Amino acid sequence: MNQYYILVKIGEGTFSEVLKAKSMITGQLVAIKCMKNRFDSVDQVKNLKEIQALHQLQQHPNIVKLNEVLYDEPSGRLALVCELMEMNLYDCIKNRTSYLSMAKVKKYMHQVLKALDYMHKRNFFHRDIKPENILIKNDNVKVADLGSCKGIHSTHPYTEYISTRWYRAPECLMTDGYYDQKMDLWGVGSVMFEIIALQPLFQGENELDQINKIFKILGTPDSELLNRFKSQASHMEFNFKPQKGIGLERLVPPHAGSDCIDLLYKLLQLDPVKRISAEEALRHEFFEEFWDAPMSQSSDSTQFGKAINIAKPRKRLNKGIYPGTIKLEVKLEGKLNQSDDENEKVRDGSLHSKLPPITKPHMKPKVKNPYVKKKLYDDYIIVGKKAFN
Repeated sequence: MNQYYILVKIGEGTFSEVLKAKSMITGQLVAIKCMKNRFDSVDQVKNLKEIQALHQLQQHPNIVKLNEVLYDEPSGRLALVCELMEMNLYDCIKNRTSYLSMAKVKKYMHQVLKALDYMHKRNFFHRDIKPENILIKNDNVKVADLGSCKGIHSTHPYTEYISTRWYRAPECLMTDGYYDQKMDLWGVGSVMFEIIALQPLFQGENELDQINKIFKILGTPDSELLNRFKSQASHMEFNFKPQKGIGLERLVPPHAGSDCIDLLYKLLQLDPVKRISAEEALRHEFFEEFWDAPMSQSSDSTQFGKAINIAKPRKRLNKGIYPGTIKLEVKLEGKLNQSDDENEKVRDGSLHSKLPPITKPHMKPKVKNPYVKKKLYDDYIIVGKKAFN
């Protein structure tokens, strides 16, 4: 059973807010993602793609760990308790006055690509790769926020308005939802440029401006690719002026070598069919120094059937987090259904918004153990008899 002191809000997005909290049982600091949407049942919670993906991918060291799920059935509120990291990639670079070393860039991006390679081989893709969703602690990098993730074998078309605009791949911008896991690699290329140059590469004000900024740097696609996109699009006119593009060489800082620029071009390939995969990127000469390192979590190492704890609180505390909980063991056997569209989400919004100011931690008074065990439904459930006022 878990109960938490809420310390401070550390982030907020379209669909959730993230709180820093401390367990009153273990003293462990955690990050609690509180969903803004309401959910009707435990079954609906269990079927969320984000929870399924975190469960299936939790073995990988570069994907954020899900500790617990808190669900309050009367109110429909849901919160995910995850490990706490120090900062995200945007926080790491936003106030810098000097470039990150290329050694650090390689270390960070190598870990991101390992996480995505692992994810893609298990038939998930992230769909919202950006600096804010890449977390760091002691130079260890973890991909987070799988709220937009999708099964690779799901039926097309997908949601068009997905990913955050500055990191959105051309196929997402220009088609009616005909994209796949290669969109994640475009996001990696955009993030990689940003942490090298300390500024975003494509800063479009809207979707059309975003496309034009991409073409200004990388050039207009050839007629074959434009016709392919056009055949999968009904929401825009394809009247793009042919241009060569100024190229990445003029924009990348001088400390980035030719192997770095070559990898960026392969990640930012306009044609998703020709775009490099995560596995291929890991074998690129830019990461040559890591080639002899053991690849943690091989593609055959997934273990299925481990239980997720869904804690169903009885009485709400602060910000949707609760001291009195019901714990329900949920078995997920075998591979998960990747064609389920129930968790399709639409997200966008302003980029790089400032986090709320840190306030004095709100500490609840200590109380005696308010819990008793009571058998309901089956032996997995523990009911909190008394909650804080």
